[in-house]
Amino acid sequence: MIIKNKEELLSHGNKKGREVALDVTEHALRAVNSYKAVKKMVRIDDDRKLIVGDLSYDLSKIGNIYVVGAGKATFPIGQALEEILGERIRRGAINVKRSERRRLKYIKVREASHPIPDEIGLEGAGEIMDIAKEAKEGDIVFCAITGGASALMPLPAESISLEDKKRVTDLLLKCGATIDETNAVRKHISAIKGGRLAMCIHPAEVINLIVIDEVAGLPWGPTVPDTTTYEDAVYVLKRYYLWERIPDSVRKYLERGLSDPSLETPKPKDFKGLKVHNIILANNEIACEAAKKRAEELGFNSMILSTVLEGESREAGIVLAGIAKEVKKKGRPLKPPCVLIIGGETTVTITEQHGEGGPSQELALGFSLKIAGSEKIVIVSMDTDGTDGPTDIAGGIADGYTRERAKEKDIDIHENLIRHNSSYVLKELKDSIITGPTGTNVMDLNVIVITT
Repeated sequence: MIIKNKEELLSHGNKKGREVALDVTEHALRAVNSYKAVKKMVRIDDDRKLIVGDLSYDLSKIGNIYVVGAGKATFPIGQALEEILGERIRRGAINVKRSERRRLKYIKVREASHPIPDEIGLEGAGEIMDIAKEAKEGDIVFCAITGGASALMPLPAESISLEDKKRVTDLLLKCGATIDETNAVRKHISAIKGGRLAMCIHPAEVINLIVIDEVAGLPWGPTVPDTTTYEDAVYVLKRYYLWERIPDSVRKYLERGLSDPSLETPKPKDFKGLKVHNIILANNEIACEAAKKRAEELGFNSMILSTVLEGESREAGIVLAGIAKEVKKKGRPLKPPCVLIIGGETTVTITEQHGEGGPSQELALGFSLKIAGSEKIVIVSMDTDGTDGPTDIAGGIADGYTRERAKEKDIDIHENLIRHNSSYVLKELKDSIITGPTGTNVMDLNVIVITT
């Protein structure tokens, strides 16, 4: 069971709708488990061939095999590769989110800080670059990249300190920028991101095992060519009024990048001649399709509304609540009993002192305010990696009883949303979803159940 407190979540409110929503959510998470995906994708045949998807290698002709990577769902990939390859792995290093605690035999595991980078992440990124430089022609480097890698594998560009990088990250996280916008900046103040790691690994061969957590849904990471530019990075910082607030070292480096083409991140043309293979292990669409299939197995009409939801979290919750009420009242765009599935990644803009919470938690509570009194509508909103925002809560569940239950406890949901204190509300209502590490990270998943 992925959701560890399911019994508590089903102890009140719209129990029937909650049960369906949680069931559908768990099936979606199982479908994008990175450990299982690697086990299906990678194998050794007759102790002679290494098979990776459609790729096939004669083991006798491979030099060394290395494993590097970072992200919140990277440990399961490393674990699966170690079980398959064992002592064939010459050296490995991965950075995972703090509290992982598990270790591997042939791959060095470091627990680093997320979403704000730290010295441990920096140390791990340095070892990853050492491995990249060690790899030679005929070697294979597996690169396991999952959501959170940007924070967990920090290696600032020359003249930029880790402290300055942390400051920029903090500003971007609080301004409401999308993940794609945030990464456009981070790639251009890094010595490892935006394809730079691949350039260091060359002439060895790179096999990217990727779990996608970006709205664009394209292969991404330090071993994939970058499609953004220094102009894009500067534009993002100015759009969110951060240009004058970032450290001088960062601003000066970005200004240099605008005038010096040699500093630009590698583009697709720069990858010509490199041996780089991109294998998508999981993404939000796979999760949403699995949710849809499960809902239909349970006898519900089902529809994927979007896999690219963006915007301010609580406002997105209000919009989704409006759609749910339209379904209940008019049977549009689907007739009840039904399940609506929405993937994507919403954001939270923080402008003052705040409490504890995360985007999915705010979305669920924003939704709850607009469906108050409805006995037939439920939402589960969660970050698929199991940690919503800087919390250990995966997300929240809400229904038409949520607002009234909060009032009974003298809790003002709207006031707590304004103060970005959603975790407090959900904990008090016993509506916070707890999973621990899920083995995946494919953005956020929202499951809305409307019964008759």
